[in-house]
Parts: sequence; structure tokens; C-alpha cells
Amino acid sequence: MPNTKSALKNLRKSERRRLRNKSIKSATKTYIKKFLNMLQSGNIDEAREFFLKEVVKKIDMAASKGVFHKNKAARLKSRLYQKLNKALASSQV
Repeated sequence: MPNTKSALKNLRKSERRRLRNKSIKSATKTYIKKFLNMLQSGNIDEAREFFLKEVVKKIDMAASKGVFHKNKAARLKSRLYQKLNKALASSQV
């Protein structure tokens, strides 16, 4: 247990932040999984719309809140864009 008032306050703050970060991370992962499932099932146009409107927005929001580092957010988006482009290329052939 914390010994000082400031340590107690820091404990409360870190717990609030942990719960907020966990919630944002979980929501972001859920959106990424939905996107990947759409790609797997072949709904490429629907997946593209969902990705551009929702997934990128969630990842950017998590980065702006400090949940993800900005480089991690860029890496996630880059890898998801690559998967989308690969699926688009294979569907057009």
C-alpha cells in the first residue's frame, strides 16, 4: 500500500488510466479482427469501407490518447493496408 497521500493519488490515477487504456486497446483490436474477418470472407468492398472509416480512426485515436506509440499505430495501419491491397489485387485477377 502507498505510504503518502501523493502515492495514493498516483495509484488511483494509474488505475483509471489502466482501465481506459485497456478499453481503448480492446476496442481497437475488435475492429481490426472484424476487418480481417471481412477480408477472409471475401467482402472486400465492405472491408475497404470499414477499414477506411472505422479501423484507421480507432488506431489514430488510440495513438493520440497515448495508448499506442505513434510508430506502432503507423506500423499497424501499414500492415493492414498491405493486407487490403493484397486482397484487392487477388480479387481483380
